[in-house]
Amino acid sequence: MRERLLAALRERGLLADDGAATIYGEPAWRPVPAGCEPQALLDARPLQRRLVECAHGTAAMGEDLCAAWVERAFSRLGMGYVSGDARDLYEGFCHLTDTGDLLVGMIVAVGRHPYGAGGWDHGHVGLYAGDGMVMDCAGGRVRRVPLELWISAYGVASEPRWGWLGAMALA
Repeated sequence: MRERLLAALRERGLLADDGAATIYGEPAWRPVPAGCEPQALLDARPLQRRLVECAHGTAAMGEDLCAAWVERAFSRLGMGYVSGDARDLYEGFCHLTDTGDLLVGMIVAVGRHPYGAGGWDHGHVGLYAGDGMVMDCAGGRVRRVPLELWISAYGVASEPRWGWLGAMALA
């Protein structure tokens, strides 16, 4: 998977000549270090697991509406509604970068990415679903993506970070 992603980034001209960093100065690949694994779904509290269930039951939104999808999943949990685009959520609530601090139900976001019309201005956000997987809404569909792939692919232009939406800790 790592080699396919790096080859795709190289084809799109997003990797620097040395291959170790993107043209934006971010690491080209971000593995989860041993001993820094994020929380497993079975280790999550009931409210965290319920949020993942709500996310699975939340329909996909339109193009560039990743933040609206995350916000809707949280509102279905009964946690109120926090609004803003992915960059607002990134800047307001995502301050952690150590994968060992990543808990089920946290939002995972980047402030910008080069993959779509709104990516550079608004960024991208998903939801950590446990067991090394991120759920997000991209291209009009909800998907589950391995964490390493998500942070490596979306982190080409800005540092991926995570935190609790609305500063409402579920753990």
